[in-house]
Amino acid sequence: MAALVGGISPIIAVDRKAAAPLYAQIYAAYRARILAGELRAGQQIPSTRELAAELGISRIPVLDAYAQLLAEGYFESRVGSGTFVSSSLPDRRDARDDYKYKGRAVLPPAQSGPRKVAARAKAIPRYERPPWILHRSAFNLSQPALEAFPFRVWSNLVARYARELQVGALYYGNPMGLDELREAVAGYLRTARGVHCDTEQIMIVSGSQQAIDLSARVLLDPGEAVWLEEPGYWLIQNTLKAAQCRLLPVPVDEEGLDVAAGIRLSRKARAVYVAPSHEYPLGVTMGASRRLQLLAWAQSCGAWIIEDDYDSEYRYESMPVSSLQGLDRESRVIYIGTFSKVLFPSLRLGYIAIPPDLVNRFTTVRNATDICPSHLNQAVLADFIREGHFARHLRRMRRLYGERRSALVQSIRAEIGDALEIVGAEAGMHLCAIMRKGRGKSGRRDVELAVKAAREKLSLWPLSPCYLGRRKREGFILGFGNTPAEEIASAVRRLGALLRA
Repeated sequence: MAALVGGISPIIAVDRKAAAPLYAQIYAAYRARILAGELRAGQQIPSTRELAAELGISRIPVLDAYAQLLAEGYFESRVGSGTFVSSSLPDRRDARDDYKYKGRAVLPPAQSGPRKVAARAKAIPRYERPPWILHRSAFNLSQPALEAFPFRVWSNLVARYARELQVGALYYGNPMGLDELREAVAGYLRTARGVHCDTEQIMIVSGSQQAIDLSARVLLDPGEAVWLEEPGYWLIQNTLKAAQCRLLPVPVDEEGLDVAAGIRLSRKARAVYVAPSHEYPLGVTMGASRRLQLLAWAQSCGAWIIEDDYDSEYRYESMPVSSLQGLDRESRVIYIGTFSKVLFPSLRLGYIAIPPDLVNRFTTVRNATDICPSHLNQAVLADFIREGHFARHLRRMRRLYGERRSALVQSIRAEIGDALEIVGAEAGMHLCAIMRKGRGKSGRRDVELAVKAAREKLSLWPLSPCYLGRRKREGFILGFGNTPAEEIASAVRRLGALLRA
């Protein structure tokens, strides 16, 4: 222990067995006591020699700690006098007596000035993790079959890249992403999704959420109207709320987004968000006539179409549907995709196919937000695609998800019957099970059941929170990607028991 000059009680303690180095312990102790008001502005502290002697340690860690505190402005040195707590620091002598948070003295809220946050932050509903988000449980949503991922192939590619790491990979990268991955993605989109694009139009992002956020920053001003599918994806709703857009829910029917209804709501809307290949959550595929109507509206009004193609690789009763962007001849569509569903969520890689005249705008905004994507996963994924592993993985997953989807549909029909209406089972990694009317109270019954199901280790995502408007349908969005086929029947029986109860 060590005492300050003048007989002040000991304030510094070091532990030689601790993982933190000695200089870090000394630095942290002084900093904490200054912030707590226990050391006041202008108060003298022991010399490095005195403190080292008191602590029984070498002078070197004390010198290092003092140097850091001087550099950060907590200490000041006066020639011929010694070292002092910086006189420019505010007086905090009353803070510890007035207010404490978790045992730590801080300024009282009334004395710390207004605690304002941006309007865009307040526009987003407070996030609270729903109880039905359960990992490794039946019906977990948006989770691929991770046990079927080619771990060895991926690990070998990571190891090979690490062995061959070049200095150039350590610099800041291109805001658009790694050229090799952009080229691989462009080739895949042209071949498999019918997207009209060149490598120069592809931007690599950290998933579809960042893609939507970037698109909003480039294309939308606060207060502008945006059409959204109703019901729709809640995270997209929150992203556009953060952009302070005016959200207009447009109903979805069996043909997809009702363009005529959108025009009645707001012909001059600035943009529309759609997932035409597999609408979330109902799973509807937008028909050709609706696609052409939507493109005609966007072209006539100068509106933007944000196309989210999040899991279109998986269809079970037909070939994959071509992209809406492939029909666009006026460059009104911003096309977005992700690898989270086809590979694994923590990869955090997605892409945008940007109209040529907007590439510079997107690049500028990207550079202002996070400069560039991380290099390692981009490089590994580029090799994964170029060497054919990605195509083989997709083929295996189509077969696997097709089996799981069939097992889920058959089990629901056998165990639950007409209590649930199955929609959107033709594609993707989830289906929607809508609760029939006239069974008990209505409103948020699906939410209540989802909370109960979570206690039974069933991950039921309720349908009603996906609606922005007042007219809501109730039901569940059931993922089948990460639930083995042999476990589905048992899980459906438990779901049926909950519904009957």
